[in-house]
Amino acid sequence: MANVLECLDLHKSFGGVPVLKGISVTLEEGTVTALAGENGAGKSTMMKIAAGQYRADSGDVLVRGKQLGAGNMQAAHRMGVAIVPQELASIDDMTVYENLYVGKESRRAGLLDRRTMIRNAHEALREFEVDIPPTARMGSLPVGKRQIVEIVKAAQTGARVLLLDEPTSAISEREVEGLYHVVRRLRSQGVAMVYTTHKMEEIRALADRIVVLRDGNLVLDQSMEVTTDEDIVTAMIGRELGNLFPDSSPAGEEVVLAVDGLQVVGAGSPVGFEVRSGEILGLAGLVGAGRSELLEAIFGVRATTAGTVRVAGREVPRNRPKKAISHGMAFVPEDRKHAGTILGMSILDNASLPRLRAFSTAGWLKGRSRTDAISKAMKAVRLRSRGLTQEVGTLSGGNQQKVVLARWLTGKVDVLLLDEPTRGVDVGARSEIYRIITDLAASGMAVVMASSDMPEILGLSHRALVMKGGEIVAELDRADLQRDDVQARIFSLAAGLDMPQPSTPPAPSDGRADHRDEELSE
Repeated sequence: MANVLECLDLHKSFGGVPVLKGISVTLEEGTVTALAGENGAGKSTMMKIAAGQYRADSGDVLVRGKQLGAGNMQAAHRMGVAIVPQELASIDDMTVYENLYVGKESRRAGLLDRRTMIRNAHEALREFEVDIPPTARMGSLPVGKRQIVEIVKAAQTGARVLLLDEPTSAISEREVEGLYHVVRRLRSQGVAMVYTTHKMEEIRALADRIVVLRDGNLVLDQSMEVTTDEDIVTAMIGRELGNLFPDSSPAGEEVVLAVDGLQVVGAGSPVGFEVRSGEILGLAGLVGAGRSELLEAIFGVRATTAGTVRVAGREVPRNRPKKAISHGMAFVPEDRKHAGTILGMSILDNASLPRLRAFSTAGWLKGRSRTDAISKAMKAVRLRSRGLTQEVGTLSGGNQQKVVLARWLTGKVDVLLLDEPTRGVDVGARSEIYRIITDLAASGMAVVMASSDMPEILGLSHRALVMKGGEIVAELDRADLQRDDVQARIFSLAAGLDMPQPSTPPAPSDGRADHRDEELSE
């Protein structure tokens, strides 16, 4: 097979910090190369240099043996190189066919020939066996179908090299197979593709080769036929994974969080439960079960009509987040990019937000004391950054999540509410976040964690509540969570299916659950 694209000895730094340290990768026609690595390893930077978006400090990019002009996306397009970024660039208010042909519209007698464009769009989509109406408004489509339209658009330009950056990060499982079909079809047509992902099942399903970057270095480049999952994980994090979940300390006796008869607007029956000091309580359930809504209601950002929430015996006024914070409650939301951080602000300013009153006097922000407190909190979570002045949006996903967690640690926290704490975070950063969570619980915090990741629920929780339709339908203790059939049982409970109660005793265990790479989702 012929080489289509060659990245030769690429170096790139930002603000004096090396991001790529001499990366060389070759793509062959008709192959899919999985590009893996922890967040911040340099994957996106390498892709953007290959696509002409970034200019390398040194090194070359060759397309079919010809030099690609540095930092020239138009030249890359002309040479057949296209990138589909993680944050889609589609125009949501335009139709599918308008998105496919924007900038290269068909005309007749000086007017837009919409009929021809609709017909051509229909044929292009049909070629990939994709059922998407060309006249549909782009913004009305699910993210997965918008992703496919962007890929078809790139193929329409004649791209022979396609760079896909985390294409399944924001789409549902039922949309993934459609994406797989399009990728395989393009491979059969001789297109060379790079596919970045954190998900081992995607690497196995699609990749011919695996390339792993770590700290800007190329640490693995070989055929998938001779590569094990353990090889990939070890290459990504620089060590054997071992036990992903740290040992947790036993929970205490003191009830720190007490929720009684809490009626969430739009939910079913009122909800009640207790969480003790040092306890991690997992919230399991299918998508739409009401886990996120319950956490938001406890914190006061979602309306409730009845019930009480008490922290360390003190009642917290409902529907008032400021009161929740002053009573020692902290909340890490599911969507850190929109609800958890302001990406254009610095680490220092983001970390100040929950404690502005403590960090200011007469409306003026304090200098040294604020910086010292936030610096100490960021060191506690081992944040990797260029300093407190770095914009949060330039951090890796795992480090962004650490900022959202650590900013609460500048004050007293008795109750920590976590919604999908490792969504979009690579396996190495996950391990670090799990350590942070268990350490915080060991310090006496009561932790409530909603997660769609089944191993996360089983590996971290002292107890788990299963939710369905905004209601708690079951409670599982540690012994329940260690049973061999627990995943099937949780799914059945969450889906409202009848399942006999387990009659077999729990299997011998070292205190940790069987953590297979499965996810409880819709």
